[in-house]
Amino acid sequence: MPAMIRTRLQRLKDKDARHLIGVVLGGKMLGIMTLLGLMKAFSWYFESAAGASPVADVAHRANDFVSPINTVWVLVTAFLVFFMQAGFMGLEAGFARSRETVNVLMECVFDTCLCGILYWAIGFAFQFGSGNGLIGHQYFLLHGMTPAYGTTKVAFLAFFLFQFAFADTASTVTSGAMVGRTGFKGDILYSTAVSGFIYPIFGHWAWGPGGWLGNTMGWFHSWAGGTVFRDFAGSTVVHTVGGFIALGGAIVLGPRLGRKFKRDGGGPLPPHDLTIGAIGGVILWFGWYGFNPGSTLSAMDWTGIGRISANTTLAACAAGLTAVFFVYPRAKKWDLGISVNGFLGGLVAITCPCYWVSPWGAIVIGAVAGVVVPLGIDLLEHLRIDDPIGAWPVHGLAGVWGTLSLGLLATGQYGVPTADGADTSTVVRGLFYGGGTAQLRSQLIGSATCIVVVLSVTLVVMLAIKAIRGTWTLRVSREGELEGLDIHEHGTPAYHVEFGQGMTYSTPANLPLSDRDELPASREGTRV
Repeated sequence: MPAMIRTRLQRLKDKDARHLIGVVLGGKMLGIMTLLGLMKAFSWYFESAAGASPVADVAHRANDFVSPINTVWVLVTAFLVFFMQAGFMGLEAGFARSRETVNVLMECVFDTCLCGILYWAIGFAFQFGSGNGLIGHQYFLLHGMTPAYGTTKVAFLAFFLFQFAFADTASTVTSGAMVGRTGFKGDILYSTAVSGFIYPIFGHWAWGPGGWLGNTMGWFHSWAGGTVFRDFAGSTVVHTVGGFIALGGAIVLGPRLGRKFKRDGGGPLPPHDLTIGAIGGVILWFGWYGFNPGSTLSAMDWTGIGRISANTTLAACAAGLTAVFFVYPRAKKWDLGISVNGFLGGLVAITCPCYWVSPWGAIVIGAVAGVVVPLGIDLLEHLRIDDPIGAWPVHGLAGVWGTLSLGLLATGQYGVPTADGADTSTVVRGLFYGGGTAQLRSQLIGSATCIVVVLSVTLVVMLAIKAIRGTWTLRVSREGELEGLDIHEHGTPAYHVEFGQGMTYSTPANLPLSDRDELPASREGTRV
């Protein structure tokens, strides 16, 4: 050590060495100071109130008040909405083939974690930050939080958690149509686009401060006859968005190997576990009691909460029955799968109008949804689009119907929820209750905007990911799909049982012989 010190001191006597040390040290210090400066500037910009004014100061003081009961109500319903992830996992895994069960479960878990970080970093800011009619630009990384969000009297982070659960739902809906052939790295890329950009930006248009669809001022409000686009809990913002992203993904991916459609003499591949699929569907129904009633954001509107809960139940019941009776004449069988997708379609449809329709209206909405879903499945079969779970008929088509139904069946008796209860100074009235076509026009514009914009952007994103060479592309390799995503992508099957017991490894029954012959000998026809 003394020798090393003497050598270093000797080098300091050299002029060139001192100059080099000074340059390196100075450069490092300059870099550190620059980084600290950028961090300070970033923090100052996002923590400062945008456009400070007396009005902003008044709003800030209003945001200082937090209602304990409203906050607890929103948190409890946020937990219910989050629990819907368990329902999605059961539904999608049960309706898929056994050889892609682990993949489905992993996608749901990973997408939830990814959505949480993205929504914290940018998604919430894009959706609920102050900005303009197209996008928010406040609250990045949740900087600049007030005690309560806006005039809700709900603690800011409780409101954030509730909205994160909604964003997570939209992302999970998407994966249902892409089961069985999506590479996991490709899933990461498109999920980033959905959770970070597509969902929150469209959500800002309808729900965000100043969003052009939900704003009571501006050209849209005037052109639509003095009404605004309304979507109480997300038939469009969550479900139509998720459903049409799912459709775009299924189109770009193409069908699974061996998938033979009804028009070609085939049909949907059978689920591998309807028990877990049906249980997952009922868990989703249970979670919807957070999804819809929780969207009041207020426990003070107790009559509204009761009405929403009843309407949600009746629409699901009507849809489940209608779907079963509609399909029965074809196969002369009582179809469990269609009953589950039927009541889910009813839940999706009632999500938009649940606050503004009567119980009778909810039954009508659900009954129509129960027909829309199987017709949507038929349309996919005709178009040769492979949607294993039925994501587009259930969430896309039923979401469109539910959004439009508000313009038809809103009774005109109910106003809008506020932090302190219902505000009946503004009521919502549909065509069948003497309200004319104004609200229906607004709903049609909002739904059409969602379909065109979301589907167009999705096709661009999916095609871009598909064009990537290597393992980050959208669709898994042919060999990987034939082997099964559980083994190929995750290295383990879902079911470990002894040979001679349990289920066989799931291979498409109508897969061409040339394809089945390429399956690894240890997989084809074996028990796992």
